[in-house]
Amino acid sequence: MFQLISNVFILPYNYRTNDYFCIVQMISIMATVNFLYRSSKEKANLILRLLFRYQDNDYVFGASTKCEVTREYWTKQHKLKRVSEISIKNKQTEINNDLNKIENHILKAFAKVNPETITKNWLQLQIENYYNPPKKEKALPENIIHYIDFYIDYRKNEISEASRKKFNVIKHKLERFQAYRREPILIHGINDKFKTEFVNYLVKEGYSQNTMHRELVFIKTFCKHARFMGLETHPQLDGLSLERAKTEKIYLTEDEIELLNNIEPTKLSDSLANARDWLIISCYTGQRVSDFMRFKSNMIRYEDGKPLIDFTQVKTGKVMTLPLHRKVLEILEKRNGQFPYPISDQKYNDYIKLVAFEAGLKQKVKGGKAITTKTGNKVIGKSGKLVDESKTRKETGVYEKWELVSSHIGRRSFATNFYGKIPTSLLIAATGHSTEHQFLQYIGKSDSEKAKQLADYF
Repeated sequence: MFQLISNVFILPYNYRTNDYFCIVQMISIMATVNFLYRSSKEKANLILRLLFRYQDNDYVFGASTKCEVTREYWTKQHKLKRVSEISIKNKQTEINNDLNKIENHILKAFAKVNPETITKNWLQLQIENYYNPPKKEKALPENIIHYIDFYIDYRKNEISEASRKKFNVIKHKLERFQAYRREPILIHGINDKFKTEFVNYLVKEGYSQNTMHRELVFIKTFCKHARFMGLETHPQLDGLSLERAKTEKIYLTEDEIELLNNIEPTKLSDSLANARDWLIISCYTGQRVSDFMRFKSNMIRYEDGKPLIDFTQVKTGKVMTLPLHRKVLEILEKRNGQFPYPISDQKYNDYIKLVAFEAGLKQKVKGGKAITTKTGNKVIGKSGKLVDESKTRKETGVYEKWELVSSHIGRRSFATNFYGKIPTSLLIAATGHSTEHQFLQYIGKSDSEKAKQLADYF
C-alpha cells in the first residue's frame, strides 16, 4: 500500500521494524508563457510572462524581451486569422517564430530547475542567455603538444617571453618525436615507457643528458597542470626522473677579469671594447644579459653617498636594487658617466669570445661547446630557397677557455668569486636566486663544501 505525503511516496518494507524507504514521485509542474505589450510608447519590446503553480501557490514573473513591435501591430494585426496583405502575414510569421523560440527556451530552462529558485532575475537571465548563449568551454587537449599551446595561453600573464620560447622549443622536439614514433603523445600516456622512448630518441639526435633532464621536467610540469585542470595522468608520472650530468662551471677569475681590463686599446675595435666593458660590468653585478644590457645612467641613484641601480629582472620579475662596484664605476667614469651601448645577445656572445682570445685566455679546460653540423637534409631557408639543414648540439670536450666564454659567464663569475667573501644571503639577494641550494648548484658548490667553510670558523 502507498501513502502520498508532500509528493513523496513512503513504502514500508519491514513491517516488524517499521523501517521505510522513499520513492520520489516525478510530478511535472505545468508552466505557461505568454507575451504582453506593456508600454505607453508607440513602439516597444514585448514583455514575457511566466506563470506556474507550485505547492498550491500561483507564481507570475515577467521580464523584457528584445522582440520589438508597434502598439498598432500587436493590438490590431498580430492575432488576425485571415490576412490578405502579404506584409502583415510575413510580419506575423516572423514574430511568431521568434516568440515560439523564446517560449521553448524558457520552458526548457524551467524544466531543469527547482521552482523554488525561480525569480524575476532568473527569468531575465534566461532571456539574456537566449540572445547571447553562454560559450561552451572547449574540451582540454589531451595531446601533450596541443596542451603546451593551451598552457602558454592559460598562463600568458604569468610567464616571461623567455619561458614561452623554452616551452615552444620542447613542443617542437615533441612534434618531431611524435612524427618519428608515428603515434600521438597523449597526456595519460606519459609514463616510464614514454620516458625511455623519448630519451632514446634524444640520444639518437645528439642531445646532452642535461637537455634531456630539462625537457622531462618541462613535460612533467605540463602534465601536472593538466591534472590540476581535470585531465587524467598516468600513475607513474610523479616518479619519472632523469639524473643531471655534472658539468664544468666555467667562470673568469679575478686575475682573468683584470687581463680583460688591461687589453691594449689598439687590439680592440670600438665594438669589441664596448662588449668587453659589458662583460666586466656583468662580472661585478651578477646579472643576466637580459638585465644588464638594459642598464642606463638614469637608473642610478645615490643613498648615503653610495651609488645604487634599480631595475626589474626580466626572467623573474623581481625588483632589484644593487650597489655598484668600484670596477663598474671606473667604466662609467671612462665613458663620461654612461653605460656601454646595448647590442644583441648574439653579437655579445660572438664579441666576448674574441675579447677573451685577445686577453690570452687560451689555457685548455673541459667544458661544453655548441657545435653546428649538417644533417644532410634540404630545407627551405629564409630566402625561400633550398638550403642544407643544420643542427646545433652542445658537445663536451677540452677547449681553449676563450671558446667557452658566453653571456652567462659574468653572472657565474660574480657568484663564484664573491662566494665565501660576502655572506651567501647577500649574494643570493644580488643574483636573484630563489634558494641557497639553487645558488650553490649554480656555482658548483656541494653541501660538504659548505660544511668545510663552516669548519673554518671553529
